[in-house]
Amino acid sequence: MKQLITNGWMLLLAAGAGMLASCHRGAAFEQPLEGILQLDSTKVGISTIISDLNVPWEIAWGPDSQIWFTEQGGTISKVDPHTGRKKLLLTIPEVYRQRTLGLLGMAVSADKAQPYVFVDYTHLNKDSSIVSRLVRYTYTADTLKDPLVLLELPGNTGHNGSRVAISPDGKVILSTGDAANGLNAPDTASINGKTLRLNFDGSIPADNPYPGSPVWSRGHRNIQGLVYTPQGHLFASEHGDATDDEVNLIRKKAFYGWPGVEGYADRAGEKAYADSFPFTPPLKAWTPTIAPAGIDYYGSARIPEWQNSILLGTLKAASLRVLKLNHAAGTITRETIYFSGKFGRIRDICVSPEGDIYIATSNRDWNPGKGFPLPHDDRIIRLHALETGEHLPANIPVEKATMPVVAVASKGAVVYKSYCEACHKPDGKGVPGSFPALDQNPFVNGAAAPLIQTVIKGRTGADKAKNSRYGEQMPAFGFLADEDIAAVLSYIRTSWSNHQDSIAVSVVAQTRARGAGNVLNEKK
Repeated sequence: MKQLITNGWMLLLAAGAGMLASCHRGAAFEQPLEGILQLDSTKVGISTIISDLNVPWEIAWGPDSQIWFTEQGGTISKVDPHTGRKKLLLTIPEVYRQRTLGLLGMAVSADKAQPYVFVDYTHLNKDSSIVSRLVRYTYTADTLKDPLVLLELPGNTGHNGSRVAISPDGKVILSTGDAANGLNAPDTASINGKTLRLNFDGSIPADNPYPGSPVWSRGHRNIQGLVYTPQGHLFASEHGDATDDEVNLIRKKAFYGWPGVEGYADRAGEKAYADSFPFTPPLKAWTPTIAPAGIDYYGSARIPEWQNSILLGTLKAASLRVLKLNHAAGTITRETIYFSGKFGRIRDICVSPEGDIYIATSNRDWNPGKGFPLPHDDRIIRLHALETGEHLPANIPVEKATMPVVAVASKGAVVYKSYCEACHKPDGKGVPGSFPALDQNPFVNGAAAPLIQTVIKGRTGADKAKNSRYGEQMPAFGFLADEDIAAVLSYIRTSWSNHQDSIAVSVVAQTRARGAGNVLNEKK
């Protein structure tokens, strides 16, 4: 569980050695200062706590004042933030890692009377079916023991969630993805596409909204972050499909719209759906998508510019977002963006009780960004307020808040960067086994109508059943204007090693109007 923030750090620079030492109750930080983030009045120091990790998926402040973290391959460890020394606590051989699957969320109870760690991971059964498991361990100083499976639910090759949190009233909250079947999300008979609420022993709380069911909220596609604020508000970050990544305020029995609504119900079909099925809109949505990941609440006065904010890491946008809240901590009033592209994909965030912020990169996962992973990825990085007037080493690079910049070379290039580049990559080479290469792709370079229909309607795993279990899937981009579709397809067909004719706007309009049916039934 993400911890709330109370006190402050004192910082001191070690003279002549270029090492930053922070004094907090006698404990010194041994890691060198690597950079400074300049805010309005606060200088934030940047340093690496530990490197050479393999996709730390969850980082949490532990009861021993160390950072506990999962790695996607199946290990749970902790690291001393002052020294960077790592201690392996547990390896879980039952973990099945593939693409987004593996050892994912974790919550650590701070209650000494109930010394539990709750983890969520994917497992491959002997019949090749995939399940997600919520498992409780009991911890001692350096041991996790007595595993107890609290819940097992259907999984899939994607959309498994899964974050874990502990509520102020001592319940376990688990986010579940829709298991790549959107119809699971609104169905109260399914526990996929939900937030779930359980007692520590796995039983159903008597005050859950659906008697005998762990379902707390529904209509979720794939939640990637969970955190409680001191006011008791539960925030969640969530992946959209082709549009509308979201941050939601989770309430008991609320319906969040998926798959009938993405974001704010601002398209005709969504409005009609919302008239029949009232839903709770997000506090904020992003189109183009940013792939939001882990979140935490920042309440400390150590960095006053960020006080009372949700901190959000992003994967596709590779940035830290600071979402300022109103006084009641129930509404997002402002967004500020930091470190765009600097550290790569940011998977999770945790905040220490003293007001330091730790971020975990995710550059060794299945879908790295351009230029990553770096030689010592993945890392856990510390952000900490520097003291006013403190002497700093010379030539330390200084960062400032930035807004993402898109080079406007052409409309097609802009649309490609916004909607296609994260999967198919800047060079059009894709990700083998996951996203097909567009460069020298016969389908891309073939007839225009099937290609246009694929962009408009998308493609599901069922459409490519003859392929591997990671067969080509693509969301529908029919919401794009004809001009945008023509521009991006023309860009793709004339880029890299492709040298095909561009596609006219009139051809897109005619193809859309024909509604030519499933592209797989057409002759290429």
